[in-house]
Amino acid sequence: MRMANNNPLKIAVASGKGGTGKTTIATSFALSIINDISESLLFLDCDVEAPNAHLFLKPQLTEEKPVEILIPEVNESLCTHCGECAKVCQFQAIAVLGNKTLVFPQLCHGCGSCTMICPANAIQEIPKSIGVLQKGTAGEIKFARGVMDIGEPMAVPIIRQLKKWVAPLEPQITIIDSPPGTSCPVVESIRGSDFLILVTEPTPFGFHDLKLAHQVAKDLQIPAGVIINRENGAFSELEDYCKEENLPILMRVPFRRNIAEGIAKGRNLIEILPEMSASFQNIYHQITTLVK
Repeated sequence: MRMANNNPLKIAVASGKGGTGKTTIATSFALSIINDISESLLFLDCDVEAPNAHLFLKPQLTEEKPVEILIPEVNESLCTHCGECAKVCQFQAIAVLGNKTLVFPQLCHGCGSCTMICPANAIQEIPKSIGVLQKGTAGEIKFARGVMDIGEPMAVPIIRQLKKWVAPLEPQITIIDSPPGTSCPVVESIRGSDFLILVTEPTPFGFHDLKLAHQVAKDLQIPAGVIINRENGAFSELEDYCKEENLPILMRVPFRRNIAEGIAKGRNLIEILPEMSASFQNIYHQITTLVK
């Protein structure tokens, strides 16, 4: 059995769509279990396009590191405009038009293929900032996040560098707040996790996107459980799916006005409903039992 006090335990929180309360659940989960465990806990906000876990955890950020990727710069005096660089670039980030070689930085993934293949050595790589990494503490919780620069299209390099940056901290428990959806940033965020909490809502849209997120978990072979947020009566399709797929329903958060008002004011779930702290602690102990 993979227990937190023996081996590092990584628990990711995800959702197939935005607005399900993923960050609310993730931050409340961290705050609930930190007083119930003796191990070190790291909260990792990987929703780099719109990080907002800090609104609930209120960390003191003490370190910052820029995130850069290397993009090509063409020396036109050396370039023969042979087009080999454009042929090798699968992202169409470089193009040759007549006697001019054009670079489109926002399409570049920084793979370096164009630099390596250029027969005239006319291409060098220069750093381009795409965001920052930040680290600090929120009480007893270690906290880190990535923040993508406005207008940048690629979150994955930031998430990848964020996970490498915090690796030396060697926390016993890591809670990962992943981006919404099922695209590459989500895959990069939850990759290597031991358990995935899928936050959904009992609506047709929420149910549809839950199935997509669950498929990602199955493809990555990560065991998962479900938290139903804003529950307001039975939603048989969702319940039946969880039974058919052996997806345990870990918690049900009621659909109440006072919860919505509290969240809007930046209060976490256990501040609004203190009795839910015990429920989150039970989820943690249930996860340690499920992860083997």
